Amino acid sequence: MAYIRTALLIISVAYALGFSGIAKAESGVVVSIKPIHSLVAAIMQGAGAPRLIVRGGGSPHVYTLKPSDADALEQAKLIFWVGETMEPFLKGPIKTLGKSATIIALADADGLVRWQFRESRSWQDHDRDDDIVASAHKSEATHKHGRAGRDIDMHLWLDPQNAKIMASEIVRALAKVDPTRATVYEANGRALKAKLNTLIQDLRRELDVVKGKPFIVFHDAFQYFEKRFGLHAVSAVTLSPDRQPGAAQITKIRRQLANLGATCVFAEPQFLPRLLNVVIEGTRANVAILDPLGAGLKDGPDLYFKLMRRNAKALKDCLAKSS
Repeated sequence: MAYIRTALLIISVAYALGFSGIAKAESGVVVSIKPIHSLVAAIMQGAGAPRLIVRGGGSPHVYTLKPSDADALEQAKLIFWVGETMEPFLKGPIKTLGKSATIIALADADGLVRWQFRESRSWQDHDRDDDIVASAHKSEATHKHGRAGRDIDMHLWLDPQNAKIMASEIVRALAKVDPTRATVYEANGRALKAKLNTLIQDLRRELDVVKGKPFIVFHDAFQYFEKRFGLHAVSAVTLSPDRQPGAAQITKIRRQLANLGATCVFAEPQFLPRLLNVVIEGTRANVAILDPLGAGLKDGPDLYFKLMRRNAKALKDCLAKSS
């Protein structure tokens, strides 16, 4: 009888853990992309581990939901994503499969610096102060999802100051769903923000030597990083990563390489660089890699910091070499 009572007690405790708060073994927290997953994982240390959807070198622009992803969404208690224009593959599933979960679109967090998309491929005359959208509060564009898709660049996490705002939002959401571990989340959130402050200072020092030097990117994914650290991208090869530029655009980019003195063209690991080799053929430009997502980096709390430092190093190495 004692054995049976012990077994029943174990079963009842396991059952309770599964349905109260966030169980440590199976957190019930799902995150869309690697940089956001890294922030959530840092805040959840000691309380569980979030489940990542877009793994490896996958891109949210072209990702296809897997059956295991659908299962995770169905079982989720809390889902973090940037928003439907960053992860369009989740727009329908998050409303149907994730209907039992609390859904947090981090693009809607109060206090974020938000920049409008640079609508043309050339920006040397485009970066004006009036491009910024409501840095102190949520703008109308991000309050209404449909409008945000047209107007707001959603690569928000590439500004570490925005990552600090997101961290606060993540702490609040986790503490609400799992109040028994609120103090853990709050302490981890404070530690994460301190690390982000250090990161900002370190990257400012590292990138100071290449401030203002012109370069070209594969697609317009890095303006939050550029503006935070005083960098000077002048153009993108394509407006959308899933759309190949035509011959006229390639000719225009090659002309810019000559006229603007841009000697670095940055590819992304999620997309084949062969096109950029065509762009720089016969010029003095070099191709290097910038990564908005963390391809090749191990998922977890350290990924965000490794990603940002790797991008800073890539910019400094290429731009300093071409001076």
